[in-house]
Amino acid sequence: MNRHLLHAGLLAGTVLASAGSAGAVEIEYWQYIYETRVQAMDQLIEMFEAENPDITVKQVTFPYADYQTRVVAAKMAGNGPDVLQLFYGWTDRFVDGGVIQPLSKEAFPDEMIESEFFPIVSAMKRDGNYYGLPTAVRSLALFYNKKLFEEAGIDGPPQTLEELVADGQKLAKKDDGGNFTQVGMTIDMAGQDHQWWREVLLRQFGGVPYNDDYTEVEYDSEAGVAATQWYTDLVTAHGIGTQGFMDEGQAAFRAGRAAMTIDGTFRLGSFRGIEDFEWGVAELPANADGLRSNYASYFANAIGAGAEGEELEAAEKFLAFVSSPEAMQVWLKVVGELPARPEAALTEENLADPVYAPFLKALEYAHTTMFVDEAGQRQVTMDMINRILLQQQPVAEAVAEAAAAEQALLDRAN
Repeated sequence: MNRHLLHAGLLAGTVLASAGSAGAVEIEYWQYIYETRVQAMDQLIEMFEAENPDITVKQVTFPYADYQTRVVAAKMAGNGPDVLQLFYGWTDRFVDGGVIQPLSKEAFPDEMIESEFFPIVSAMKRDGNYYGLPTAVRSLALFYNKKLFEEAGIDGPPQTLEELVADGQKLAKKDDGGNFTQVGMTIDMAGQDHQWWREVLLRQFGGVPYNDDYTEVEYDSEAGVAATQWYTDLVTAHGIGTQGFMDEGQAAFRAGRAAMTIDGTFRLGSFRGIEDFEWGVAELPANADGLRSNYASYFANAIGAGAEGEELEAAEKFLAFVSSPEAMQVWLKVVGELPARPEAALTEENLADPVYAPFLKALEYAHTTMFVDEAGQRQVTMDMINRILLQQQPVAEAVAEAAAAEQALLDRAN
């Protein structure tokens, strides 16, 4: 047996020894609604309950837009979940709000976590305590429509930012009224473009988004202005795409109306349902000097602050299972997100896979933003781009205003 599976099994048996003898226990698992995630968790719950007949796991889901609010409200009402999923960037809010509890060091030793998971798991650590473990990790890649590329006479995906611009111009189409019927690339700051801008483009233009501990904004600089100018030029100078085309970038790509889009591994499950064309995946384009960068992130599973007694022991056992290599393989197959343990992710099979390989390569040079208010910080970048594209605010002014607004968010949190 794989030693990690053995560890998870021994841990699970240990933490639930008393619960098993006490009779049936029901716990609740909460996550937001995303079809493939819900399907994957349904499978994992079925597997877990088959191995643990004394435990019932009830999955409760909410729309993404309401999820954080519902979790916080439930905690205040005293009826929160036993185990819940959260974006790593929400950790401070959930810890400060008393929504989640630190993981038991007996059940989840620090040395086990730090030796068996990708290093980005440390983003869940606060004051010496881990507050959650991921099932999967995510990075970004360029998705491209092979059919549209072939029709445009382009051999393959762009390898550099310069090639991206050239290819995007060839792939964009407009009707007689000047309206896009097909975009060369999606422009979607509300999607993953804010991550691409923050941790990729800023670095490729010679800057950094923050200082080393992510407490000071650093993009109010020549590099920050240059990266932002390049991004907005995709719309204003090169005519590659426009904001709001078909509402969402991923929807435009699925419809075959966008030749390229930047998205994460979590999109693989839904894109596999596309039947009208073949798509491919490539590493994010490098700059003129060959520099590549990427953004790595994850959703973690944590234990609710209200879990105690038999429910806590059952919750620990369930968390051990959903963060095991066995569960990670299910998640990879159904959702498309990469296993959070290197041993499970960096297999010969995965590294040779044309879809998984670009994402795995990216983990070697990716950065993980230490958000204090993920939604607020994302909104700052969205507002910045809107001011430039919709209000024609000079780029340097928009960047300076964004930097000041984000610094205020960081200062309030720190």
